Amino acid sequence: MTNLKFHAPVPVDLEGDLASLPGDGARMAPHWAVPRIASRPVSPALIHGVSVPPASARLLDAMEDYGD
Repeated sequence: MTNLKFHAPVPVDLEGDLASLPGDGARMAPHWAVPRIASRPVSPALIHGVSVPPASARLLDAMEDYGD
């Protein structure tokens, strides 16, 4: 039988709390590359045909931040 051993490069807290999240994110960030996408502004004249379902419009209208 093979005995596999794993050694974490940093101490791992499996019972972590919210305070440990920034450190976890900082350790993971180098592993994810952000693709370079050239984004250009879109003219408002090109934005058309947007429709909002009535149920969604009522939901947003009922929300304090988005109402009237």
